[in-house]
Amino acid sequence: MKRRELTIDGARIADDGDCYVIAEIGHNHQGSIEQAKKLFEEAKRCGAHAVKLQKRDNRSLYTADFYNRPYDNENSFGPTYGLHREALEFGRSEYEELKGYAAEIGITFFATAFDFQSTELLADLDMPAFKIASGDLTNTPLLRFVAEIGKPVIFSTGGGALDDVRRAYETVAEVNREVAVLQCTAGYPADWAELDLRVIETYRQLFPEAVVGYSGHDNGIAMPVAAYVLGARIVEKHFTLNRAMKGTDHVFSLEPTGLRKLVRDLQRARSALGDGTKTPHAREADPIAKMSKKIVVATTLPAGHVLRREDLALKSPGDGLPPYELENVIGRTLRHPLGEDAALTFEHLEELLPGTLEPAGVPLRGDDER
Repeated sequence: MKRRELTIDGARIADDGDCYVIAEIGHNHQGSIEQAKKLFEEAKRCGAHAVKLQKRDNRSLYTADFYNRPYDNENSFGPTYGLHREALEFGRSEYEELKGYAAEIGITFFATAFDFQSTELLADLDMPAFKIASGDLTNTPLLRFVAEIGKPVIFSTGGGALDDVRRAYETVAEVNREVAVLQCTAGYPADWAELDLRVIETYRQLFPEAVVGYSGHDNGIAMPVAAYVLGARIVEKHFTLNRAMKGTDHVFSLEPTGLRKLVRDLQRARSALGDGTKTPHAREADPIAKMSKKIVVATTLPAGHVLRREDLALKSPGDGLPPYELENVIGRTLRHPLGEDAALTFEHLEELLPGTLEPAGVPLRGDDER
C-alpha cells in the first residue's frame, strides 16, 4: 500500500509532519495584481506554505443567460454576473508575473481550475498542484483531465454525498495517486454545527492512501486545529487584508493576524500531540513534588509500635513514600521512634519474615500454643 503522503513544490505532506497551510486568496485581490502581491507577501510572513487563486474562463464556464444576468449589489464589480467575474479575473500575463513573484519571495503558488481552458493555461504555466472546487466534485471529465496532467490534485467535497466523494477519488486515483481529499462545507460562512469534522476520520478510513485535509469556510481559527487533531494534514482558509473590503469572501476570510495565529497553533498542535507515549517530563518534577503526598506519622510514636491507619497521614510535599504504599505499611512494627510529621520509609520498619506478612521477631499465629 502506498504511504499516505504528498509532495507539493518540494514540501512533504504526511501524517508525521506539520499541517500544510494554503492561504486561499480566491478573488480577494479585487482584480489588482499589486493587491495580490501584498496578499502573497502577508501570507508568506504569516507562515503559510502556499497561496492560491481561482482561475475561470468565464465565457465558456457560464451559460449566456447566467453570464448576462444583472448583478447589482454592494459587492458587484460589474453590472452583470459575467462582467463582475471578468473584472476579478487574471489572465496569462498576470499569472506569469505572480508566479515569478511567488518564487522570488519563497511561497508556493497554484490555483483552482474551474474548467478545461483554465486547466490548460495552468498546466502550461507548470503549476505545482491543482485544486478542484466543491462545485466540481461530480465533474468527472474535469477531474480526469486535471489528474492526467500528473501534478498533485487536491479536491474539496462540500455539498457532496459520500458516493460523490468516492467517485471523485476513484476518478483521480485511477490515473494519479497524488491525491488529497478535503472535508468542506459549502456555506459562506459555514454553520458550526454543519462542519462535520469527524468526516475527516471517515475519509482517512475510506482512502488510506490519500492525504486528508480541511477546507474551512468557518469564522475563526479553532476548527482547523481540531481538524489537524482528527488527521487533516492540509488546511485551506480564505485570506484577506481586511474583512471589511468589498467582495463576498472577505467576511469569512482570515486577516493576517488570524492567519499568523492559525499557523502558530497548528505547529503547536503537532508538537503537543506527541507520539502516544505517556512520559513524565523533567519540568514536571518540582511541581509534582510540591503538590503530591507522602506517608507521614500523624503523632509521635515509640519504637515497637504496630502501625494503624489512624497513626498515619498523607501530606505534601511528596518527597517520600507514596500513598499507594499505605496498605503495605499498616500492621508493620516501627524500629525507631518517630515524631509527628516524620516521613515514613521502609527502613523505619521491622523486616517481614519470608513468605509472611508478619515482621521478624513477632511469633506467627499459633506458635505460642505449641
